Amino acid sequence: MSTDPVRYAAAAVSDVGSKRASNEDAFGLSAEDGIYLVCDGMGGAAAGEIASSMAVDEVLRRLSQPAVAGPEATPVPLENRIVEVVREANQTIFSRAQSDPQLNGMGTTLVGVATQGRRVLVFNVGDSRCYRMRKTILEASSEAKTEESAPQQTIPEQSGPQQTITEPPLSAPRKLLQISLDHSLVEEQVRMGHMTHEEAQHSNYRNVITRALGTQPVVEPDVFELEAAPGDIFLLCSDGLSGEITDTQMESMLEADLPLNELCARLVDAANHAGGHDNITCLLVRAEG
Repeated sequence: MSTDPVRYAAAAVSDVGSKRASNEDAFGLSAEDGIYLVCDGMGGAAAGEIASSMAVDEVLRRLSQPAVAGPEATPVPLENRIVEVVREANQTIFSRAQSDPQLNGMGTTLVGVATQGRRVLVFNVGDSRCYRMRKTILEASSEAKTEESAPQQTIPEQSGPQQTITEPPLSAPRKLLQISLDHSLVEEQVRMGHMTHEEAQHSNYRNVITRALGTQPVVEPDVFELEAAPGDIFLLCSDGLSGEITDTQMESMLEADLPLNELCARLVDAANHAGGHDNITCLLVRAEG
C-alpha cells in the first residue's frame, strides 16, 4: 500500500444539539501527525465531558510521539501503536474514574483516522462512526471486488493477543460507505442476523454500548486499513449525527462541491432539524491528492 506523501485537509463542527444542556462530545486533530479523532462521552454530571476530553488528549499526545521498540530503536508499526495507545488511554480514564466517586462509571466512545501517505487506518471503540465518501462510484465498485476477495491480514503485536486488520465489507457500489463497526447491542444483533436494521432503529436497547473507553480495565479497538484516493472524504461523527439523519442523506449532502467547514455545518444543521436529540459532532478529512 502506497505511503507516498498526500496532503489532507480537515474541518470540524461540534454542537450541543437541541435537547441537551451540555456537550459531552469532543474532537481533536493534528494535521502534522495525520491524526483525527471524535469522542462521545457518557456518565453523570460532567463525567462524560471529562472522559471524552481525556480520550482525545491522551490519544493525540501518545500517537504524536515518536515510537520505537527495543535497543536498536526499531520503529513500531502504526497499527500496533494505535492498539497500545488506545489501551493506555483506556487505563488512564478507568483509573481516574476509580479514584473519584463522582466520576464512577464514566466512559467515552472513540473513532479515529491515522494517515501515512495514502495509507489510512481507521480505529474505533463504541458507536461513533467513520465513513468514507468516494464520489466516483465506478472506482468504489471496482475496489469493492478487490477488497472483498482480499484475505484478512494479521499484524503481530509486541505483547498480548494479535490484532487483526480487516478490510471493511464493500459489497454495494455506494459512494458513502461506513468503515467502522458499531460496538452496540443492537448492531451486533444485526450482524449476527438476530435483528433487522429496522428493528434495531426502534429497539429500546439501541443506546446500549458494548465497548467503551474507561468503563472496563481493558479494551480493544477495531482497526481497519484502507488506501485513500484523491478526493476521498472521511467523515468521523458521534451518533448525534448518524442517529438523526440517514446514510443516504449524508451521502447526498457530501456530494456538494463546498468547503469542508460548510459541509460540516450543513450536516450538523440537518441533524438539528431532524430533532437534535443528542450532541452532534462532525469531522471531515479530505485527501487532496
